[in-house]
Amino acid sequence: MPDHRLPRIAIATGDPAGIGPEVSLKAALDPAVRAICRPIVVGDADAVRKHADAATIAAQLHVISDVGEARWSDGAVELLTAPFGESVGLEFGVNDPAYGRATLASAARAIAAARAGEVDAVVAAPHNQTSIAAAGIAFDGYPSFVARETGMNHHDVFLMLCFGGMRIVHCTLHVGVAQALGLITRERVARTIRAADAALRRIGIAAPQLCVSGLNPHAGEGGLFGREEIDVIAPAIADARADGVAVEGPFGADTMLQRKDVDAFVVMLHDQGHIAAKLLAFNQSAAFAIGSPILFSSVAHGSAFDIAGKGIASPTAMIEAITRLSAAKQVTA
Repeated sequence: MPDHRLPRIAIATGDPAGIGPEVSLKAALDPAVRAICRPIVVGDADAVRKHADAATIAAQLHVISDVGEARWSDGAVELLTAPFGESVGLEFGVNDPAYGRATLASAARAIAAARAGEVDAVVAAPHNQTSIAAAGIAFDGYPSFVARETGMNHHDVFLMLCFGGMRIVHCTLHVGVAQALGLITRERVARTIRAADAALRRIGIAAPQLCVSGLNPHAGEGGLFGREEIDVIAPAIADARADGVAVEGPFGADTMLQRKDVDAFVVMLHDQGHIAAKLLAFNQSAAFAIGSPILFSSVAHGSAFDIAGKGIASPTAMIEAITRLSAAKQVTA
C-alpha cells in the first residue's frame, strides 16, 4: 500500500523529442525515489510509451486524467495525461513547434496540479529552446514560466542551482549579455538576494548566510574595472541587510565560490553560476525556481537530442531534483 504521508511529486516530461520522457520514467521507477515520494509523470501518453519501448524500459503505465485517480500501488507508473492536442508523430532528436508546445503543456499541467494542492511539488525534464521558439512562444527558462503560470511578475522568480552543498542563485538568466547588463539594477539585485534568503528558510535553513558576486573582473577592483559594484550591487546588498538578510559582498565571481561558510551564492550572470555547476556536477544539478508559491525544480542539463531514444540517458539529475524537492516539502509540511 502507498504511504500517503509521502509527498506527491509531479514529473513534467519536457521536450518529447529529447531525453525528458526517458529520464522521467527512469526516475519514477527508481526504488530510492519511490521510498521518499509518490511520483506522477505528466505528459503525452503515446510519447511516453514510445520512449519506454525505444529505451526498453519495462514500465506498466497507469494513465489517468485526474490526480485523484492515482493509486501509487502495484508497481505501475502513474501517468497524468497532457496530450499534444494535435495530430503529430514523434521523431526523436528533431525540432518541431508541436514539441515546444507539448513541453510547456506538460509543465503547465503539473504546475496547475500544484496550485490546486493535488501535488506537493513539480520537477520538470529539460526543454528545447529552439522548438519552443518555433512555436512562437516567448520563453527564457522555467523560472519566468513558473512566474507567469502562478500569476506572478516574471521578474520575481529566480533560478537556484543546487549540487552537493552548493547553491547558486542567478540575478539574470537566459538573455544576451548586453540585455542582462540592463537588467542588473539595484532593485533587481536586492529582490534576488531576498528571494534567496526566503528560499533557504523555506527548505529549513534558519539563519542563511549569503554571498553576492560582482559583475566585473575582481568585483570592479574599486572602480578600476567598472562601477556597477559601487553604484548598483553594494547598495542592493545594503538594502537587503536593512531587511535583516545576512549577506556579504560584492566579491569577485571567480574566487567567491571557494568559500565554505556560505549557504548560497548570488551571481549576476548565467555563466557565472552555470560554468561552476557544469564543471563540478555535470548532469547532476537540480535547478530550483525560487520566489514562487509552489515548489518547482528542473534539471540543469539539456534535452540531449543526440542520445534521445537510445536508452542511455542518465536520470541522476532528475533524481537529485526529486530528492531535494521531497526534502523541502517535508520541511515545509
